[in-house]
Amino acid sequence: MKYPGLYNSADVASNEQQATFLRLIRAEYVLLFLASVLSLDLSSSKAYFGVYAAVFLCSMGVLIFRSVTKPEQVWYQARALAESVKTLTWRFAMRAQPFDDARAADARADFRKLMEDILDSNRHLGSALSGTDSASPQTTDEMMSIRDSPRKERKDLYLQRRICDQRKWYEKKARSNKRSAKVWMGLGIFAYALGFSFIVVRIADPAMPGWPTEPLIVIAASLIGWTQIKKFNELASAYTLTAHEIGLTADLITDANSDEAFSAAVNEAELAFSREHTQWVARQNN
Repeated sequence: MKYPGLYNSADVASNEQQATFLRLIRAEYVLLFLASVLSLDLSSSKAYFGVYAAVFLCSMGVLIFRSVTKPEQVWYQARALAESVKTLTWRFAMRAQPFDDARAADARADFRKLMEDILDSNRHLGSALSGTDSASPQTTDEMMSIRDSPRKERKDLYLQRRICDQRKWYEKKARSNKRSAKVWMGLGIFAYALGFSFIVVRIADPAMPGWPTEPLIVIAASLIGWTQIKKFNELASAYTLTAHEIGLTADLITDANSDEAFSAAVNEAELAFSREHTQWVARQNN
């Protein structure tokens, strides 16, 4: 479905701020690793310690920049805005309450009012949304075309392009996060184990030149920190449960044999999507 311009703007802003946040985190980890290598005193020249100081200064600068700009907050808020617009769009196109008016003009008025309320509550995102699809219509031709179609066509479309697509997305993300959790945790444990082996060698023979453990400690801590930032295990569990919940709502949609029942079923499904995303935002903020 072609979504309103506000959705497109919020979606782009969310993706951009997410990418910025993750780039800054990676930059911090890389700079900390470089600092740990330079801490080994591989040289005694002034230039060496000048580079060491510059790396530390850059690391501090990245941290301050991330703390001031807070791209993760814009990421979460813009994503919440995009998902709010998306669920309103589907409810409107499916003629679900409160957009079940017989006259299209009345439904458009209700939709416009709710969109205005959402926009008013997210005006602090104005700078992030600027310049991205602001000229696109907020009530698209496809939304109106779907809305004017018979209930059976709307039901089939909703099952395929909303319920099934979302369920596949959650199932795919659940598998991906579960796999990523194992990979990143395994790498972290390997780094710790390697550092531990270096220490054990020195215990067995203190006279033996030791391998530097500082960079390994930074690598291990960064790997563990990355898994915590990405919340792989939490998301895998949450996405699996949501996929099952969507499966239950699919039955409601299939069994809806009247406009009232279909409207209630759509709202139930959209509530499930909204509930999961609200929990996602809460998890990210914790």
